[in-house]
Amino acid sequence: MRLILIEDDPDLADALSINLARSGYEVLHVADGLVAEVKLLREEADAAILDLGLPGQHGLTLLRHVRPQKPNLPILILTAFDGVEDRVAGLDAGADDYLVKPFQFVELEARLKALLRRTRNLPSDQLQVGRLRLDRGGQRAWAGDAPLDLSARELAVLDVLMSQRERVVTKEQIAGELGGEDLGTNAIEVYVHRLRKKIEPSGVGIRTVRGLGYLIEPADDAG
Repeated sequence: MRLILIEDDPDLADALSINLARSGYEVLHVADGLVAEVKLLREEADAAILDLGLPGQHGLTLLRHVRPQKPNLPILILTAFDGVEDRVAGLDAGADDYLVKPFQFVELEARLKALLRRTRNLPSDQLQVGRLRLDRGGQRAWAGDAPLDLSARELAVLDVLMSQRERVVTKEQIAGELGGEDLGTNAIEVYVHRLRKKIEPSGVGIRTVRGLGYLIEPADDAG
């Protein structure tokens, strides 16, 4: 599990990073609100821990910017602001949970696990890789907030790739998922080529793994 920790207190950030790593998490630490917004939008993560009183940009502002583009990312606010109005503001801005400092690490870990369990139970018709989103039921896709103009076949190929994210998908698998139609590998290559160009604005790429198939991933990793 990969977490983005957004905390400007170096001592607390170090302690959290160490304890989270011991619990099996990969932690990316960011101390500035503006930098954190870029990381949240570009990096793949399973959850984020967000302080509010950040340099560069307040945590609530960051949350309001990020949430529309990362609707399914679990975000836990971790802050010294403990008033009811502060909690309501954080939740209204898009946070999934709110933990007040000081806190016990065991409670933080328990809340993280609960958020991650909840995320895994999201409706299966909503898929997301980076800023690329797919509504399987509505047959629509977006790069951030911008809708993508995809054909039915292109949407079907995208569905297969996104539903198998982090796995290499063979051309045979893609052909089989397209209604079991007898599609040749050349046709699959054409659809993938078209998709690559159309999803570029999302910052997500489709990498060819020679001799195996295709892998969908953020463009920085696609190579």
